[in-house]
Amino acid sequence: MIQLPNDILSRIAPRVAGKKADNQAGIIREVSGVLAVTLAQFEIDSVLRIAHFLAQVCHESDGFCTTIEYASGNEYDDRRDLGNTQPGDGRRYKGRGLIQLTGRDNYQHYGNLLQLNLIGDPDLASEPATSLKIACEFWRQHNLNNFADQNDIERITRRINGGLNGLDSRRTYLARAKAALAAGGTGAVAAPERSTIRLGNDGEYVAALQSILAAKGFAVPTDGHFDVATATAVAQFQESHGLQADGIVGPRTWQALR
Repeated sequence: MIQLPNDILSRIAPRVAGKKADNQAGIIREVSGVLAVTLAQFEIDSVLRIAHFLAQVCHESDGFCTTIEYASGNEYDDRRDLGNTQPGDGRRYKGRGLIQLTGRDNYQHYGNLLQLNLIGDPDLASEPATSLKIACEFWRQHNLNNFADQNDIERITRRINGGLNGLDSRRTYLARAKAALAAGGTGAVAAPERSTIRLGNDGEYVAALQSILAAKGFAVPTDGHFDVATATAVAQFQESHGLQADGIVGPRTWQALR
């Protein structure tokens, strides 16, 4: 089982204020307590799988700020395709969870799979720890580990959303998740010191580099893309440490960064 940094959800989530911040803190606290064990149970057990999963649930839950759809749900009352056949079903079975479960049929289906009485007590789906299990079961039912292994965020988004709504947001959270995992000492990524990276490269090592640079006070994105800003920050770091300021991160630069 991959050991996750205690603050990984906080590293991924956006900064918010007020009541929203209180909600976010509560959800993150409860989910974090069972995160690693639950992900392992559902074989979300590699860096790519975990990163893609956390990126998607972060977006779907408005940055871990809610496990309950903001709308009333009344618009779902006549959605027979969701199994809503009784008066009030729209509100009763509106979106809940980290990946929002919607409609009587879905509440029944996932309740059966997880042996939860979601039909009789739909609010169970909004409890953070339970909503994590539901999201993981959804992930498994839709074979999303397969697309995560291919680093295919668009296919995952289509399976969850039906389209590509919020793709830019999901990409941002994915980059943050990769950076948090790569920099968090999980042991799941081979030592980046073995790889040389430079302008134009993409991937987990770039995200790890950017996370380290950002922690050292450099204004760089943590999107996993080695852009001009990242190269400039690297060159500045190298110069300040007596290294060749070429903006290329090889073994000596990695050692100095670490």
